[in-house]
Amino acid sequence: MAELLTAGARPLAEGEAVTGEVQRITGLEYRYFTQCVVLPQGRFAEFLHAKPAQRQDLLVQLLDASVYEDIRQRAVREEDAAASSAAFARRQLAELSGADEEAERAARARLESLGAVAGLIAAEVEELRERDAALRAKEQERREAAGLLATLGRLAMPAEAATLAESLRAAADETAALAARVAGLEEREQEAEQALAALGDRTAPARALAVLDEHARLTREHSVAAGRAAEAARAVPPLAERVARAREALAEAEARLERERTANAAAALAARLAVGEPCPACLREVTELPHHPAPADLRAAERAVREARTAAERAQAAHAAAEVEAARLAQAEGDLTRRLTELAAQVSGDRATIEARLAAIEAAEKEAGRARQEARAGRDRLRAAERHAEGLRRTAERSWHDLAAARDTVVALGAPPLPRDDLHAAWRALLAWRDEAAGRQRAALQALDAELAEAVRERDARRARLVAGLRAREVRVPDDAGPDQIAREVTAATVRAEAALHKVREDRARAAKLEERARELEQQAQVAHELAQLLRANQFERWLCAEALELLVAAASETLRELSDGQYELVLGARGEIEVIDYAEAGMRRNARTLSGGETFQAALALALALSDQVAGLAAAAARSLDSIFLDEGFGTLDPATLDTVATTLERLASSRERMVGVVTHVPALAERVPVRFEITRDGSGSHVRKRTL
Repeated sequence: MAELLTAGARPLAEGEAVTGEVQRITGLEYRYFTQCVVLPQGRFAEFLHAKPAQRQDLLVQLLDASVYEDIRQRAVREEDAAASSAAFARRQLAELSGADEEAERAARARLESLGAVAGLIAAEVEELRERDAALRAKEQERREAAGLLATLGRLAMPAEAATLAESLRAAADETAALAARVAGLEEREQEAEQALAALGDRTAPARALAVLDEHARLTREHSVAAGRAAEAARAVPPLAERVARAREALAEAEARLERERTANAAAALAARLAVGEPCPACLREVTELPHHPAPADLRAAERAVREARTAAERAQAAHAAAEVEAARLAQAEGDLTRRLTELAAQVSGDRATIEARLAAIEAAEKEAGRARQEARAGRDRLRAAERHAEGLRRTAERSWHDLAAARDTVVALGAPPLPRDDLHAAWRALLAWRDEAAGRQRAALQALDAELAEAVRERDARRARLVAGLRAREVRVPDDAGPDQIAREVTAATVRAEAALHKVREDRARAAKLEERARELEQQAQVAHELAQLLRANQFERWLCAEALELLVAAASETLRELSDGQYELVLGARGEIEVIDYAEAGMRRNARTLSGGETFQAALALALALSDQVAGLAAAAARSLDSIFLDEGFGTLDPATLDTVATTLERLASSRERMVGVVTHVPALAERVPVRFEITRDGSGSHVRKRTL
């Protein structure tokens, strides 16, 4: 096993999956595996020594005989299902009570009768179709006559027909008068335009007048600018003097500040002098301390300097601003002087002459504008009158067209030709003819109504006779049915008769199948019932176990004979107990309980091998043949002689059959006789496996 593990063998399953994997490989369920491959301690010695009743219980467990109870229960369910299905088939068969030969003859007779009816009514239906066609034609004629009468009734004179001619004449007169007035206005407009053109363009005098106005304006501005420039020039010298005074005051304040600083420094130095020590200023020995008055406050002197400096800066800024303003005003005066000089060269003529010419041009422009406006208004009125007259002409044309269209609708009735010179007279002539034609058309319509009523009466009487004849043959046709509907009803009745005949035949065929199906199901229910009764008998389990035990003992006897060198055989006693035939004692039969320990092991092993070989064929569930067996048998209590018998038996079993035999033992004497063994030892680090071979 260690070599297998070190060789890198891959486990097929672990934990809970082991059971399923063993079942897949061996084809055995767990309970069979523990009975035929790995044999638990003492299990087959118990089987050997058990009483017949206990052995039967054990065989039932080993052979899984409980499956036959499952079969019995399945047979009961099959019986119930088959009986229920048979009862259902019988009920369906009862519902088909009318599916017999007599019903088929009646359906066939009905179909033949309807076939004869279809041939008889063909001519009648065709006659009805012809009468219906004639009626439709007469109704169409009547509708056309009614439509012509309605067309005559729709003829009516338009409201504008009576006054349209007078309106056209009035519109023509108004248009002519407006055209003459527009011609006069346009002549006046032309004269005003010529007078305006003779005065020339107003651009030159307007420009000259603008130059005069600009020269006057600049003259006024120059006078003002000259005054401001002179005033600014006069303001500069006083400001210069103010700057000089401010600078002198600043110099005096600064000198005063310097004197005060020196006095304060001297007083501070004198305060540090000592008689007999050198003076820090002259380096001579001080013989007497000097006396200085209390120095003035330096902060007052510094404040006076700051104020003087501020006053000087302000005076300087004011002087500079005055100089800049004076220069600017002088420059502005010079610019105005140049512009006046330039305009003086452009001035031509006096103001009164120029203004008189501009007034004349303005008056001419106003007169020309009034003339243009009046001419434009006159043309607008003329165009409106022309549009009105054109609208009246189009209305007249449309009215004549409508009159012609109205006459065209009644031409078929003999409408007369109409005059083309007077619309009102033409309409009066058409309406007079309309009244005469309407009377004639109403008389014709009454005659058509009488003919239609007679044709309908004859058609309805013929149809009523045909419908009555069909109803006598059980063909339901409505009283107002048309020819096509009558033919369809007869055809539908024929189709229904064919369907009824077909259904009767299908029901008869179905009834036959249901009868056969019911008999089959009833037979199946009977078979299932008998099987359930047989499996319910108490003797079945006893008989099954007896047969299995007989086969097992026969196979085990053959194996025991091989293992014991022909000394022992196993047989069943008269009461079902297992006995041993001992050929060393002249074939004496004795109970298996009398065997020694080694002999008991041989007999139990023979039974285990027989069960291992036979269980696949005896068990209700299928299993595979086995080529290995493992014995977990307790050998620790055996004496040396018995242990030797056990070892010899296992060696003979392993060498005489193609079966691998595994033994789980704690007895060293037995383990040493096993040719290939795996020893398991345990220490503080765990369990260890080691393979040993002889």
